[in-house]
Amino acid sequence: MNTQTVHFHPKPETFKQNAAGALADAPLRKSLRTAMDMLMTKRKMVLSDEHELQALRTLCEHIRQRSLSRLPELLVQLETKLTELGVKVHWAETPDEACRIIHNIISDKNGKLVVKGKSMVSEEVELNHYLADKGIRAVESDLGEYIVQMAGEKPTHIVMPAIHKTKQQVSELFHENIETPLTDDVDALTGFARHALRDIYRTADVGLSGVNFAVAETGTLCLVENEGNGRLTTTVPPVHIAITGIEKVVAKLSDIPPLYSLLPRSAIGQPITTYFNMITGPRRSAELDGPQEMHLVLLDNGRSQAYADEQLRKTLQCIRCGACMNHCPVYTRIGGAAYGTTYPGPIGEIISPHLLGLESTKDLPTASSLCGACAEVCPVRIPIPDLLIRLREEAQRPPSEKVARPLRGQGASYNLGEQLAWRTFDGIFSGKKAYRAFGWAAAKFRSLIPSKQMGWTQNHIPLQPAPKTLHQLIEERNKSR
Repeated sequence: MNTQTVHFHPKPETFKQNAAGALADAPLRKSLRTAMDMLMTKRKMVLSDEHELQALRTLCEHIRQRSLSRLPELLVQLETKLTELGVKVHWAETPDEACRIIHNIISDKNGKLVVKGKSMVSEEVELNHYLADKGIRAVESDLGEYIVQMAGEKPTHIVMPAIHKTKQQVSELFHENIETPLTDDVDALTGFARHALRDIYRTADVGLSGVNFAVAETGTLCLVENEGNGRLTTTVPPVHIAITGIEKVVAKLSDIPPLYSLLPRSAIGQPITTYFNMITGPRRSAELDGPQEMHLVLLDNGRSQAYADEQLRKTLQCIRCGACMNHCPVYTRIGGAAYGTTYPGPIGEIISPHLLGLESTKDLPTASSLCGACAEVCPVRIPIPDLLIRLREEAQRPPSEKVARPLRGQGASYNLGEQLAWRTFDGIFSGKKAYRAFGWAAAKFRSLIPSKQMGWTQNHIPLQPAPKTLHQLIEERNKSR
């Protein structure tokens, strides 16, 4: 299998062009619509008890907020406990630093082959490309990641990386890369991948995984999965490296059941995953399997910046279920690749500015209708629309003013143009006479509306009033009766 194929990857700076291309891709639109409808239906079925759902969401929100309020303390506690268990803990401020740490660990073992379980943080730091440049082969073992790696692409969904691929496309990829027969049988395709990966697990020098939750109290690293590849990756190779963002820590082991109860149900509409791995260090002397050596890399990469702001800290509550993507009318139509970032969809729109900077991601917060579906399904109640509004405001400010600012209604300051616009709006809609007069004038002189409208036509067709107001239409209907 060719794991070093070079392909063009979209960038967030060209989001508008990327989105236009995705909208013109009929097969992609069909695949996304089918997949999202299925995921929304399944989630609704397994979360049918509204009282239980809202109680769990409130509990999980409090768990994540409590953990984040104590984050520095919990990270130190986690490091202390892991060290006692024989795990070597490394701190990385930047993606490059994280890659260097992992490369040094592999090089110390003269390693040349790494098998990877699913890890979005490793995608965030672009670890595969870094290792390839150093002559080290990294092979994805998650089926979706295995497919997109084979295609030379990036994951387009944080839970289902190859959701944009059809079974026919996967069959052709396997046929070309691992010489399997063409088939539309999904079970057969899964079997081909499993067979091809068996030798990779057995011969890999290092296994690398992500972390869903890290428990400070016990030093337990929790890994949620369905395929068994995570368990093989973390136990068969002689060295296990886990990498995660600093926000994934929770205080107590008792915090895990509520979070785990909501994660698979929110993500894929599944009551529970096939595997739930609780890793507490390398192999002990009396044990027959497991890695002989274990490392944990804790990555910052902009998370401290979000943590320092009381409002933006809420982005760190995310448990990476992807429910916001599954219910987003924008993501559902353009898919994840158009965003040009590791984390697409609504959650990516509020996380990516911290990871990549607001200047390069300024168009992402506009990729939302602000319908609020993302906030309604978020298992930890992240107020995504509110954060999008704030980022939109900051993205439009002059460079000298692009600092953390409160939302409107919470002490935000406005320039002269904004003040004039809000006063005009207030004057029109505060009284019946002014409102009706404005409606009549807008309909009467609709042909004079300019085709270019500041702040709107950059991403939308021009606004134009209807030929008749609602009041006129109602009056005409009543007369006709």
